[in-house]
Amino acid sequence: MAKSKAAEWLTEDGLLRLEAWARDGLTDAQIAHNMGVSTVTLYDYKNKHVNIFNALKSGKEVIDIQVENSLFKRAMGYKYTEVTKERIVDPVTMESRITVTKEVIKEVAPDVTAQIFWLKNRKPKEWRDKQDIEHSGEIKMPTIVIGK
Repeated sequence: MAKSKAAEWLTEDGLLRLEAWARDGLTDAQIAHNMGVSTVTLYDYKNKHVNIFNALKSGKEVIDIQVENSLFKRAMGYKYTEVTKERIVDPVTMESRITVTKEVIKEVAPDVTAQIFWLKNRKPKEWRDKQDIEHSGEIKMPTIVIGK
């Protein structure tokens, strides 16, 4: 009887690779390709082997959290320090070294598009484009009589 290919992915190294691919943002189809199996087979492995399911889930949760944090940071704006380094040559010894020559604090303005995206997804009742309006009661239409 042939050994299941899943056994290779149930090892510590196999599970670690699966988690890393998920964390790197690969889709299930790309992960299946890397494993040398079809996407359907990967779904079968996820259903039959809780360790494979958990490795992929935990890898994807990490990247999702990182993307959420980046979106929030971009929506709110942030500051960062830009560091400029230059190679300096000592004229006496002719030895070169890299030294920091300038540090500038820069600011990235809040991004309105990121804010809209965040709000539409986090508070859809208040921020979605389509509003549902309910009407109770009766709508009466006038009767129109067209001449003889």
